[in-house]
Amino acid sequence: MNLVLASTSKYRAGLLAQLMLPFIQVDPATLEQRQPGEDPNALCRRLATEKARSAAGEVAGEFLVIGSDQVAVCEGEVLGKPGSFERAFEQLSRCAGRWVNFETGVCLLSSTGYEETASESFAIKFRSLDDHDITRYLNIDTPFDCAGSIKLESVGIALIEDTLGRDLNTALGLPLMLLREMFARAGVNLLNEIN
Repeated sequence: MNLVLASTSKYRAGLLAQLMLPFIQVDPATLEQRQPGEDPNALCRRLATEKARSAAGEVAGEFLVIGSDQVAVCEGEVLGKPGSFERAFEQLSRCAGRWVNFETGVCLLSSTGYEETASESFAIKFRSLDDHDITRYLNIDTPFDCAGSIKLESVGIALIEDTLGRDLNTALGLPLMLLREMFARAGVNLLNEIN
């Protein structure tokens, strides 16, 4: 079985590597844009499915494709990847002292026609942050390519007061516990696939 990650994200690749399975990465041709009225959970599920289907069109033979997408939501506002210091500063200022929900969608698709899309949530509460804390953090971690402007796997943990959820990996971009359950429903025993 060829395992394909429908993402060029080094963060998702690092998480998937924890499962000790060989995989390749394929850049999915997906326009990551929210549709009018689309709620965050539907958005991440739709994009995860589109990514998996796009990558499946790029590979041959027997395969299993993983598509994933994540959105961060603070008080109803979807926080995308900031892309710049200024936007990251605005996001973290808005999140300070508040709960932020990370919705992560996953699609598992196989060459045999199996397809399942699911999602999981993980919430973090940011501690109170002043301008100095935010500026210092952004200069250290440069999370400009991360939803919600935070790298929880790095120094970003210093910004957190509390969490709620079963799998921190959900907030990091790939819910591994959910993925294991999806593998099982697809008939794949994860432990039997490790070389």
